[in-house]
Amino acid sequence: MGVASAFAATMRAQRGALFGWVPVCLAIGIGIYFFIGFEPTLMQLGRVGLAALIFAALARGLPEPLCPFAVAAMLICAGGRLAAGRSHHVAGPVLDFRYYGAVEGRIIAIDRSQSDALRLTLDAVVLERVPPARTPHRVRLSLHGDRSADILAEPGLRVMITGHLSTPSGPVEPGGFDFQRHAWFAGLGAVGYARTPLMGVAAPEGGMWVSRARMAMSARIQQVLPGDVGGFAAAITTGDRSAISQSALDALRASNLAHLLAISGLHMGLMTGVVFAALRIALALVPPLVLRVPARSIAAAGALLAAAGYLALSGGNVATQRAFIMVAVALVALMLGRRAISLRSVSIAATIVLVLRPEALMGPGFQMSFAATTALVAVFGWIRDGQIPTGPNWLKPVSAVFISSLVAGVATAPIGAAHFNTIAQYGLLANLASVPLMGVLVIPAAVAAAVLAPIGLEAVGLWVMSLGVKWILFVAEFVAGLPQARSYIVGPGDAVLPLLALGFLMLILWRGPLRWTGAIAMAASFVMWSGTQRPEILVSDTGALVGIMTPQGRALSKESDAGFVARNWLENDGDGEDQTTANARWQEGDVIHISGKRAASDFKGCLKGQIVVSSVLLSHYGLPCTVHDPESLRQTGAVAYRIGPDGPVLSATARSRAGDRLWTHWPDQKLPRGPQWLAQKILE
Repeated sequence: MGVASAFAATMRAQRGALFGWVPVCLAIGIGIYFFIGFEPTLMQLGRVGLAALIFAALARGLPEPLCPFAVAAMLICAGGRLAAGRSHHVAGPVLDFRYYGAVEGRIIAIDRSQSDALRLTLDAVVLERVPPARTPHRVRLSLHGDRSADILAEPGLRVMITGHLSTPSGPVEPGGFDFQRHAWFAGLGAVGYARTPLMGVAAPEGGMWVSRARMAMSARIQQVLPGDVGGFAAAITTGDRSAISQSALDALRASNLAHLLAISGLHMGLMTGVVFAALRIALALVPPLVLRVPARSIAAAGALLAAAGYLALSGGNVATQRAFIMVAVALVALMLGRRAISLRSVSIAATIVLVLRPEALMGPGFQMSFAATTALVAVFGWIRDGQIPTGPNWLKPVSAVFISSLVAGVATAPIGAAHFNTIAQYGLLANLASVPLMGVLVIPAAVAAAVLAPIGLEAVGLWVMSLGVKWILFVAEFVAGLPQARSYIVGPGDAVLPLLALGFLMLILWRGPLRWTGAIAMAASFVMWSGTQRPEILVSDTGALVGIMTPQGRALSKESDAGFVARNWLENDGDGEDQTTANARWQEGDVIHISGKRAASDFKGCLKGQIVVSSVLLSHYGLPCTVHDPESLRQTGAVAYRIGPDGPVLSATARSRAGDRLWTHWPDQKLPRGPQWLAQKILE
């Protein structure tokens, strides 16, 4: 057989399996858009669109074996265009200076910060002495010291407070998590804090009734179930996580059970499964009816309505939207008489999510959710098709839970480690002890509580629900207390996760011997990860903190302050120590850190080859050393150095890695933003 014949035979073997590559190709285009270090111009976007049309036309005329490659190229171009269009569509004013004064707005979201402070997201914002054209559409404020706000805050309420606001911050290190990009797509034009009392300006008027009903449900749950039990129950029913303590959150994270708090595929699947089963049983109890109507389709339609209600009452965040889309695809397939759970249905759901929210690709939620779902569908499909025994009938439910937890854990562990730099050593044990209870007790009891609520008996369902929640919290605390329950791992380079994902998908989606190249790619990604080199010197974007790598780990210049930056640096190093321990390693040498005006006034000078970092403006004209102060760091963002033969060498800045994009806010950046600019250019 010649090369051409072998190639044609290989491509024919992919018939029926190529649809799975549609979201993969879209994701490649989206990833390219977010990875490039510049913002494409309208002319460049037009060329990409033209290329997509050319590839679409080629697909109609090419021989069958080559046609999929033209379609793939078209989808990659389309993915890039989708991401660019979405970036301009969500554009809004971003505060470009530090603001202190009155902040007025309508509460649209309530949660808690990592420091356990109440956090409010406001829209319809009014800022003192700031014209409407420059006022952000949304701002987010953490409230420190005002406990009365916990009672006053209510979705839809118009409030006023005196607060500090600033531009969303950039990465804490070159190539790190880009909060500016996250805030851009969340519509946040400023973030800050306040220490003054919160004042109500106007009662909720119209709209947001779903959000108010959601918070009222959360308050009722917490009234019946106080403490962390009520906070957990409120989180999985209404999406309100503001009532669960930081200690409980830490235990859930250390035991790999934090995913139970997020209303995602597990909760949506369990809830719709309970409703679907209940409706089928109810219909089966009426034989004359069940023989005359499509019971399965009716039950699926009812479950879909329940899922839509759950989506609305849970706050409708991105993770819940993604879970709803996946469940909706499965239920519609049931109504149409198709297989509900298949790689095709997962591909449809992923495609819908990427078309609606291309930026979701960059978040751990999307990556972990679809990695787990794809792996579960593939593994159980292999078990079904290969007729692999999983034990006697009475043991099959237990083995199914074990296989599910193992497969989902293995599929998501590298992604979780890459984003959060931790691995829960006993996560499988904790999930085996907790996830079954979610399905057989917690979620059914939550559904029962919702059904009983109209007649005032929701406390019965909530009490039953609390039994399962108490057990889950006990398991989390027990597992988190085990020796070395959590290990830390160094953050990977930019190419590691894309290579790992492509290898994983090749292994699952491709048919034929070439699929095993996916395993090779995955192995190569882990080799690359193990060889990751961290910067020897890091400078924060304000000059408030410096970190130098030592044989004992990174030494930090300050024992406190800049805690968020310090925590991220240490986690990215794979270092589980706290900031105080890291500060004990600090010794000044080639790097001098000046903190505060008094230290700056006492500064006597430096030597050639030294690096001076100052948290205040420093007069450094004529100095032989390299100086980083707030003025220069505003231009570069955080800075990274490597140690060369002749001393420290600048390796990267946050600006050089992030580039000048719509969501970045460097002082001299001039980028057109928003759909109005696009419309104007089209008219021109």
